[in-house]
Amino acid sequence: MRLSVMWPDWLADWIDKLVDQFILNFIKDDRYLFILKGLGFTMLVTFFAVLLGIALGFVCAIVRSTYDKIYPEMRQGFGKVVLCIVNKIVHLYLTVIRGTPVVVQLMIMYFIIFASSKNKLLVSILAFGINSGAYVAEIVRSGIMSIDNGQFEAGRSLGFNYVQTMVYIIVPQAFKNVLPALANEFIVLLKETSVSGYIGLEDLTKGGDIIRSRTYTAYMPLLTVALIYLIIVIFFSKLVSMLERRLRNSER
Repeated sequence: MRLSVMWPDWLADWIDKLVDQFILNFIKDDRYLFILKGLGFTMLVTFFAVLLGIALGFVCAIVRSTYDKIYPEMRQGFGKVVLCIVNKIVHLYLTVIRGTPVVVQLMIMYFIIFASSKNKLLVSILAFGINSGAYVAEIVRSGIMSIDNGQFEAGRSLGFNYVQTMVYIIVPQAFKNVLPALANEFIVLLKETSVSGYIGLEDLTKGGDIIRSRTYTAYMPLLTVALIYLIIVIFFSKLVSMLERRLRNSER
């Protein structure tokens, strides 16, 4: 039964066209698989890039905060020279990564550094992970620097050296303070992975663009991609809000 029996002709025609577009873009030739496959790649890249970013970020944050806290008090020697050199390397890494667009970093990684490799997924994970690490480093560093110096003195009074104090006392407190910010970094990274198509990785955005190129209609696949990103971001934003409330409640 035609829709015009139930609704006005203009509305029935619009719905009929919408259904036809849905069938053309997603049902015909199983084109919905481009969206599902792309979503899988997007989540995979985001997950492993976040893990790499957190690992790099924590190392860089500890180096930077250690330099700020104890370098002026260190005695002249090999350790002070090494700390100074490592800190300069970390500072250069943070400056370059935070000062250049992520899409340019991705293309340099794929077309120059790993030009002989065809593993687009691995290159994407490395590129986004290294990029995320620079921002995680500043997040974690701010968390470490926010811990009162009395905590360091308490660790020393317990017989801990600087490394033990950082591992057992400072870092756990800093991690708790910056956890919501780290969760937000995950959300930002999820959206940044949409540029993976520049190196040919069929992520969610690229999947929608492939459908567009085959059906010659843009609004249905691209709006669907945008809606999927929006739903994912809203979901994780809700989780971050719940996490922040739990952390506030635990401090009372």
